[in-house]
Amino acid sequence: MTETLTGSAVPADSYDVALYDLDGVVYLGDEPVTHAPAAIQAAAARGLRPLYVTNNSSREPEDIAAQITGFGIPCEPQEIVTSAQSVALLLQDELEPGARVLPVGGQGLRTALSAAGFELVTSAADAPAAVVQGFAPDLGWRDLAEAAYAVGAGARHVATNLDGSIPKERGVAPGNGALVRAVVEATGIEPLASGKPLPAIYHQAADRLGASSPIAVGDRLDTDLEGARAAGMPGLLVLTGVTTARDAVLAPAHQRPSLLALDLRGLFVQHPAPLEVEDGRWGCGAAVARVHDGALELVDDPTGPLGPSDPQRLSGGRARVSLDGWRALCVAAWDAADRGAPLAPEVVPALVVG
Repeated sequence: MTETLTGSAVPADSYDVALYDLDGVVYLGDEPVTHAPAAIQAAAARGLRPLYVTNNSSREPEDIAAQITGFGIPCEPQEIVTSAQSVALLLQDELEPGARVLPVGGQGLRTALSAAGFELVTSAADAPAAVVQGFAPDLGWRDLAEAAYAVGAGARHVATNLDGSIPKERGVAPGNGALVRAVVEATGIEPLASGKPLPAIYHQAADRLGASSPIAVGDRLDTDLEGARAAGMPGLLVLTGVTTARDAVLAPAHQRPSLLALDLRGLFVQHPAPLEVEDGRWGCGAAVARVHDGALELVDDPTGPLGPSDPQRLSGGRARVSLDGWRALCVAAWDAADRGAPLAPEVVPALVVG
């Protein structure tokens, strides 16, 4: 099993650059994520330099930096890496210099495309070489229709990212991927995509600071952690955004994180590497877990709410486990999946960690 938890010494002391996701890691809408401002500053003071890598293409880096600074985290625009910047670099390899492009998105997308030397147009009638679609909260039917008309007339369809949803203060809302699908439904043409989970944006970010040992930090398996795997970087999953502890247990191999934490305070603790203590039983710290008869069992979790006990079959709607118990459960489930016996999702309860 190669795609599994690796363990780590204290991450803040072990890596030189942290590639933080924004939505669900640093902030939720207009509010900072609990513990994030203090953790990012403390990590930077210990040498873990921050970069913020986001699939949000609608906002200018200056605006994002100002918001982060407003949370008490000193931040400069050059520390922001957006999917708009990434897609502009991609298009420089795909289109002729100065080609016409139709941006469908926010000001951040238009600025990045213009800075890359492309001519921006507003209509399919202008015969753009590409439609570049990014998220903006005020996009409407007419914007999507214009994109479809241009793609139908032969323009390349390019998306800054394919996130199906985004976390907001009130819940989870449709993301750029949902709007991209509307255009695809009209045209039947799949887009070229940039942003996470593709590896280019991670390499572009790491190169910006000359990172030798970067770590990606995110809240989503299907973008942040999948992208970290694709880029060959360790990935730390935090439970402050979209992904749940249960989701991590069921993660496919290409989306599995390297490290697990409740929140960014996980940057300041050691992460024990899970070990197979005997066939099919995986230990992490003092916790031991296995998959037995198609179900998860927590064999021992002395630091969790169960205490030392006989094997506890995790079933029903909810189970409480320790952080090491969660780690052991993840690796036991992943091992079973890699052996050809994946858990059925319906047998995995919601997990409350802590």
